[in-house]
Parts: sequence; structure tokens; C-alpha cells
Amino acid sequence: MEELVAEIGSAFFCARLGISSSPREDHAQYLGNWLSVLKDDKKAIFTAAAKAQAAIDFVL
Repeated sequence: MEELVAEIGSAFFCARLGISSSPREDHAQYLGNWLSVLKDDKKAIFTAAAKAQAAIDFVL
């Protein structure tokens, strides 16, 4: 879950700062883990996004 929060937070920061990035091959390694988390908990994406937003708000 922490990695999902970090990845979403990274995407939020990039969007906020106007930074575009290209996907990296090593990011694909995380997808299987994220999918299992998301399948097990239908609200996980919302929880992760809320935590990511809270972290960004704290930093900003």
C-alpha cells in the first residue's frame, strides 16, 4: 500500500509542478502487487489517493 501511495503522490506532484514523465520499465514490477491490493480492497485506490494528497498538502 505504501508504494501505491508514493506512486500516486508522485503523479500528483508531477501534475502540480507541470512535470511530465515517461513510464519506466522498473515501475511495471509494482503493478502485480498493486493489483492484488486493489482486488482485495475495493476502496484501496481511494484510501491511497487520500493519503497521497495528505502527504502533498503537508509538503506544500
